Amino acid sequence: MGSMNTSNKTQAKIHIIGGAGFVGTRLSRVLDEQGVSYRVFDKTLTGDGFCDVTNPETLSAMPSAEVVINLAAEHRDDVSPRSLYDEVNVEGARNVCKYCRHEDIETIVFTSSVAVYGFAPEGTDETGGFNPFNDYGRTKMEAEAVYREWLAEKPANRSLVIVRPTVIFGEQNRGNVYNLLRQIAAGRFIMFGAGTNRKSMAYVQNIAEFLAFSAQFRPGEHLYNYVDKPDVDMNTLVAHCRSVLFGKSGVGLRLPGWLGVLVGYGFDMLATITHSKLPVSSIRVKKFMGTTAFTTSISETGFSPSCSLAEGIERTLRHEFLEDHSGHKLFYSE
Repeated sequence: MGSMNTSNKTQAKIHIIGGAGFVGTRLSRVLDEQGVSYRVFDKTLTGDGFCDVTNPETLSAMPSAEVVINLAAEHRDDVSPRSLYDEVNVEGARNVCKYCRHEDIETIVFTSSVAVYGFAPEGTDETGGFNPFNDYGRTKMEAEAVYREWLAEKPANRSLVIVRPTVIFGEQNRGNVYNLLRQIAAGRFIMFGAGTNRKSMAYVQNIAEFLAFSAQFRPGEHLYNYVDKPDVDMNTLVAHCRSVLFGKSGVGLRLPGWLGVLVGYGFDMLATITHSKLPVSSIRVKKFMGTTAFTTSISETGFSPSCSLAEGIERTLRHEFLEDHSGHKLFYSE
């Protein structure tokens, strides 16, 4: 079974780098359930579990394995200095590849992001063009190129899996999806616009299962957007949340989209005056009313997630707002 504290001499089948975070913690549970041996390495751990991808020496101290799953990344919007994006995401990829070369590890699973597409057209699939609009997307794009160089050295022997998830949500996460669910649960949510815009989402349990599944892929490059299909529109999402939380139907109060943007501009001015970050902004309102829908070819792999998107949302709602899990660790992300 996997462990964060096993001896450094123990060789596991899978190493999870950056594995103490939200996705890595759930992936560990999946591998435990499957009886797969693994080790977790992370810069937040101590002892022989410590690993910082920007420091090659900490990688070289790790034992060998059959598979490396790299989840380590700088991804928040407020990273400072901004050079950390390149140091962690790009140089970190080079260091991981160097480690894998030295240890003759032939399989790497890398979590990239749909951020490499930028403001992508609706229905963008894995053939979509690169057009990142921020440092996070740019450095994920550049990291993919680093891993492809590693693959090209021994294409008949090595397996490279690149997974580009859409927004990931689930129990214990404190990202943007949680903020939306919290507003609905607190009765403070207002629907702006028609609510027919669709959002691609990924439930953490399902993506963890896919990462474990993909560690068995044959040599070659395997590129997938990760999306739990079918996408839901905002009317359906909000109505489902209200049904689970309150036993109510519909979306509640609805206002015109233009009014929502106007309210957002008001919060922008307030944030500027008070020099503080507020939960509402014009950009957030516009994002909320926009469609972010991706296509994926994951079904071609034979993978089937353990629960539907609707069930993942319900599990998250019950865990966060209807049950007491106050002692559980929380994971913060943008």
